[in-house]
Amino acid sequence: MHALSAADLLLVWERGRTQGPLHQAIEILAVASPDRTREDLCHLTIGQRDAALLALRGATFGPRMSGVLVCPQCGARLELSILVSDVSVETADEPLEAIACEAAGYALRLRPPSTADIAASLQAPPEQRGNSLFRRCLLSATHGGGPVEELPNEVIDEAAKRICEADPQADVQLRVACSSCRHEWSVLFDIVPFFWNEIESRVSRLLGEVHALASVYGWSEKEILSLSPARRQFYVEATRA
Repeated sequence: MHALSAADLLLVWERGRTQGPLHQAIEILAVASPDRTREDLCHLTIGQRDAALLALRGATFGPRMSGVLVCPQCGARLELSILVSDVSVETADEPLEAIACEAAGYALRLRPPSTADIAASLQAPPEQRGNSLFRRCLLSATHGGGPVEELPNEVIDEAAKRICEADPQADVQLRVACSSCRHEWSVLFDIVPFFWNEIESRVSRLLGEVHALASVYGWSEKEILSLSPARRQFYVEATRA
């Protein structure tokens, strides 16, 4: 996996701009990992996928990430500044072994969900998607020595907890305190929309630079994007002067 170049960012944006977050995540990784197939990337666990996206984001834009949160208590806008390492959890690169879970006399074997699993579950009616995803991740379930189909809610809840523990990068919670009203709450950090918003912002700037330099110098998009950021910025400022 390599850091995204200026040309890569435009390619990612062009491919993913009309798609949802699930497919945008795969497009980002596919451009950065040309040696891996989309099928392979789609079958990474969500934690493995997000770990790869975090590493790629750090390599492309640097270790510090900044954003804005709105306090749910008083509505104040809060600036958030964290490091990639602050939200990175050690994650195995290899396929995870089946997760064993025992609760209320039931014995289950499960696996963490992947992008492919979530995409498939979204084909079900909204009220059935959670159950559809769980069923895709359930490898086997027994009770009293025999297989079972129906599971009590308490068993399902325990199984979901074990899945999160086995793939912790998929559920990173940030503890936030409002500087205005002192309200504290937890917020899920989702690298996919965060990274995509940064890509869109950078692409908007890049397209503006291409337009400015092509209009003045007649250079092609490829020639402009091949310039280093420092040289490209110098020429942009020269056109403005």
